Amino acid sequence: MVKKGLFNITTNIPEQLIICPLTKKYSGNRSRALLSKIGNTINKLSSKKPLKYALYLSAVTIFFAIILIPPIIGIFTKFDTIQNVTSQPALMNRALSAISNSFIIALIVSALDLIAGVPLAWLITRSKSRWLSVLDTFADIPFVVPTAALGYSLLLFWSSSEGVSALFGPSLISPGWLLVMLLHFTFSFPVVVRVVVGALLDYKVEFERASRTLGAPPLTAARTVTFPIIKPSLIAAFALAFARSLSETGATFIVAGLFENGPVFIQNMRNEFNAGLPQATYEGATVFASLILIAVSLAIFALIQIVGKRLTLPFGKGLPLFEKKLSYNKAAYSRNTITLIVFLLLVLIPSLFVALPAFQAIATGTMIVSALTGSGIWANYWQSLLLSYGLGAIVTVLGIIIGLPVAILIARRTFGKTPSAILDTLINIPLIVPSIALGISLRFFWQGIPGTPEFLLLVFAHLAITFPYFVRSMSAAMERISIDMEEAAKTLGAKPFTVFRSIVLPLTKYSILSGAILVFTRSVSETGATLAVTSNLQTAPVLVVNWVNSLRGVGTIIPGVDALAVGLACGLLIVFSFIILLVLRLITRKGKY
Repeated sequence: MVKKGLFNITTNIPEQLIICPLTKKYSGNRSRALLSKIGNTINKLSSKKPLKYALYLSAVTIFFAIILIPPIIGIFTKFDTIQNVTSQPALMNRALSAISNSFIIALIVSALDLIAGVPLAWLITRSKSRWLSVLDTFADIPFVVPTAALGYSLLLFWSSSEGVSALFGPSLISPGWLLVMLLHFTFSFPVVVRVVVGALLDYKVEFERASRTLGAPPLTAARTVTFPIIKPSLIAAFALAFARSLSETGATFIVAGLFENGPVFIQNMRNEFNAGLPQATYEGATVFASLILIAVSLAIFALIQIVGKRLTLPFGKGLPLFEKKLSYNKAAYSRNTITLIVFLLLVLIPSLFVALPAFQAIATGTMIVSALTGSGIWANYWQSLLLSYGLGAIVTVLGIIIGLPVAILIARRTFGKTPSAILDTLINIPLIVPSIALGISLRFFWQGIPGTPEFLLLVFAHLAITFPYFVRSMSAAMERISIDMEEAAKTLGAKPFTVFRSIVLPLTKYSILSGAILVFTRSVSETGATLAVTSNLQTAPVLVVNWVNSLRGVGTIIPGVDALAVGLACGLLIVFSFIILLVLRLITRKGKY
């Protein structure tokens, strides 16, 4: 019998959550008794402070030992090579110019991401259309396409006669800074949308409705009620987009032409090293650029955190009549239309352009049969695809297990304000380092430990790159939850695990899903770090990069690789990833999460 009251005596779960997906799944007294026993055991353990702090310290130790320290030590082991750059003023000025270009583009692109991404996130979460989950999943497509293939896709779309340039001339947008900016907007846009969507889904819309009943137009209600509540997620979205722009290497190199930012400079140094540049100069340039990127980025992230927390929303009094006109009917329809047009023309279509030959490959029949039967070059493709998805799943699970305690430490300042602020800043370092430089530094570090399996190197590299995405998303979600709710539950007898299970989890589950999706898609598409740490294992993005390079005549020529093969490989990767993400969203929407 269930007793009335705030907490169920048997399960220690709030009364309104007694009938939940987990309980529905099991029937009979035995299952309920087992669940109750497990829940009570975890509750008892969660109330023991030594175990709780041991969990937090374990997560932080793993973060430092596996994610943060190895690439930093890897960089500093080559610190003495910096003199090979400082002794060459021309090379040093070239590096500084490239690094300044990185920050300028990252700041501009991050601001544009917020301006364009928030309206799309709003449309996804507030629309009542049955195609909501499909649109939500389409927003992740640029994150699924391997980065080098994404760069090649935008190069074809904007610069070749096969794309939109066919309507305007030989080349609408030539390789250079503008194409780099379009590329960075394309692959960082989904980061903003994913974080803001999670925040809006977790956010209790009743607050907004209450302001509407008092006469506030929708836009005024959003400005004065919704955005102040989700402010931590808006800051996190901007920071993640900024970091994503700073670190991307492979795709940027394809569209940069003669333009250099930090990652392209490092890649150019690597190419010049292969062409005869002294190894000490190459390593010095990599370390020099990486250290400056890290130092300046940390200062910018600290400034974002300080200014963001002091920034009071809503700012200004608004224009009630103007906001009212923009909130209803034609204005709202026009706003949604512009949002979708920007998404389709600047993000989705350019991202998918490289996969269009897949339709021709399917129509011819021969290649699709070869692909599905795994003959020729396609045997390696399926092996690499399984490796990518398996690696992505492992990294996602590890990211959640390690990331949840770290996010709680940051959001709840468990060890004090200053340690939490320092940890919050350090989380950003793996995001800032260009992925290829991160992979190289990890290789420098792990080379000193003989016998490390290559697959384990892959896990460490992908975990380092993806871990901050989950922590940033989850810590921002937890900051929106008033700690008074948790304290009230504790004073009424709830154990820490019950508080998390009954209060924190229901209010952040969509942010957890968004963070997990960011980790999974980022891992599946990663190229630069994978190339740097592996010699034998080949993930799907690496294989696609090799095929693209073969097609462009840059790398080793692979027999059987042509535009149709590259298009079909990208198309299959996109389709399978799309199905996985769509299924996850449909399950979540139906309340099974």
